Amino acid sequence: MRRIVSLLLLFVFFAAGALWPHASLAHEKPVVRAVLFYSPTCPHCHKVMQEDLPPLIKKYGNQLQILMIDVTTPGGRELYFAAAESVPIPEDKRGVPALVVGDVLLVGDVEIPAKFPGIIEQGLASGGIDWPQIPGLDRAIQQYMANQGEGAMANGNVNQVEVKAISEMSIAERLALDPIASAIAIITLILMLAMLIWALIYWARTGLQLQPGPHWMNWAIPLLSLIGAGIALYLSYVEATGTRVVCGPVGDCNAVQQSDFARLFGVLPVGVLGLLGYLAILGIWAWQRFGSIEKTHPYGWLLPTIIFLGVAFSAYLTFLEPFIIGAVCMWCITSALIMTALLYLTFRWTIPPRST
Repeated sequence: MRRIVSLLLLFVFFAAGALWPHASLAHEKPVVRAVLFYSPTCPHCHKVMQEDLPPLIKKYGNQLQILMIDVTTPGGRELYFAAAESVPIPEDKRGVPALVVGDVLLVGDVEIPAKFPGIIEQGLASGGIDWPQIPGLDRAIQQYMANQGEGAMANGNVNQVEVKAISEMSIAERLALDPIASAIAIITLILMLAMLIWALIYWARTGLQLQPGPHWMNWAIPLLSLIGAGIALYLSYVEATGTRVVCGPVGDCNAVQQSDFARLFGVLPVGVLGLLGYLAILGIWAWQRFGSIEKTHPYGWLLPTIIFLGVAFSAYLTFLEPFIIGAVCMWCITSALIMTALLYLTFRWTIPPRST
């Protein structure tokens, strides 16, 4: 059993390590990347695409990359609305053609040709401009590369991306958007379900007559709870302020945090619920650890029950990420693994209260 705990903790820290952004390899030449939202029935869009952009593409070659998104498709419309919220695009400027380059928005067939060349020059001089921070854009790029090949984005200057809405995708297509993150989420989900079943069996056999464990195990509970509370606090801040999540090379944390499932019943941010759960675990642990046996013994079932419910809810959220949302948040996966480790600790060993 100790090996299981060690493996769980190792997996937690391994997943947490994946949250740190990895330094990307520097390009030989700086590149400016932009997204153009257009409609095939818009004459102003055709002017920009057929008259204004070709000279720039010819001049800068592979140092200029543009994604063209058709807003008349469900996926393109979904991505445009995401850009409208995150860029943001003011109500009076919502229309096409709309070019997003870095954190700059250009709208119309007058503003785009007038300002875009200068932005390109400044961007190249300063080391390049990466893709705009639009929720779901990474998913669109992954879709394009999956259809066209890994080198398609680097070889072409203008790429017309057919963005498919998540609701239109099959489960296999959602999993294929980020196979590594999806695999991690599925492995985590299997581990959580196995631990839930094990806890129920253990509970049925012992009636929660748990035995005190090693001293270090007792203190592992508040330590893991504090780490989990820190993650939940950060996600609460992100959900409350709309700030972009600091995410690593695996998964798409922002897509998860921007989804409809980021708030319980559309009101309570899931991060806040997680924070309340971890604080409750810490409070009950302290009460059982330092309280008198006469007062705490009748409620020995409370801590494992709360953690069991926490794992069950985390398993539900973990299921949603690869199978429904089509994106995985490694912060959430790490929190789920922490909660699973807590379940093992509380069901395997109880906390010996202090007698008065």
